[in-house]
Amino acid sequence: MDAVVNTLFFIDEKYNIRKQMVFAVCFPLFTILALGIDSVYFNDHYFDGRQITNLLVVIYYSFFFWFSDSYLRKLMFVMVFLSYIGELIFCPLLGMYNYRTEAIPLYVPFGHAIVYASGYVFAHTEWAFKNDNQLRKYFAAGFAVLFLLVGIFLKDVFTLILGTLFFWVLKRKKWQNLYCFIAICVIFIELTGTFFQCWKWVPKIFGLIPVANPPMGAVFVYAGGDVLLSKIVDYWKRKQQVSNIEILK
Repeated sequence: MDAVVNTLFFIDEKYNIRKQMVFAVCFPLFTILALGIDSVYFNDHYFDGRQITNLLVVIYYSFFFWFSDSYLRKLMFVMVFLSYIGELIFCPLLGMYNYRTEAIPLYVPFGHAIVYASGYVFAHTEWAFKNDNQLRKYFAAGFAVLFLLVGIFLKDVFTLILGTLFFWVLKRKKWQNLYCFIAICVIFIELTGTFFQCWKWVPKIFGLIPVANPPMGAVFVYAGGDVLLSKIVDYWKRKQQVSNIEILK
């Protein structure tokens, strides 16, 4: 068992930066395909494609995982479980949004991991590193304008609240572009999913706070979740390093 864990999460033998980038770049097209098959339109005109989408997403996740480096693998693995817990809190418990069917689709937690991994890969490209300072300015201005426009014209108070929290996280994390790249992927999948009616946000959160469908401020959930995700993975990494040292002794 230890050998399997070490192979999957602590050895970069299968890491292939080019193939990893291919999966990140293909993320938008794959998202449209997968969510289109799970859409209300597809269900009404053909058949319920939920199981096909489940299979496609799990396969895509598996290949993305396989060709990633060991650290990103750990992030993707933990993200599946962390996002499922988040789904249970935000969907059935707090009732912020609803899926096409009553149950949370299997593909959702794996999809969250793909979204995160795609943003992570883009943020760690050579181009992103070279243009880090400029991107920080553009991202900050772009997201500020986006949140304000949505809040004012769509009366999305929820986005104004979460958008403020998103900038709070950015400031605490020293304006790392990682969160902005992930946020762009989040916005894309939210727009695609709600367009195909795979899920729908309620008109008012807790029956009080007006929200658009989807709210752009949802990016804060990923930013906030990443803080916890990174701590879990870093703890896992440190624990493994300590175990390796003890074995060598």
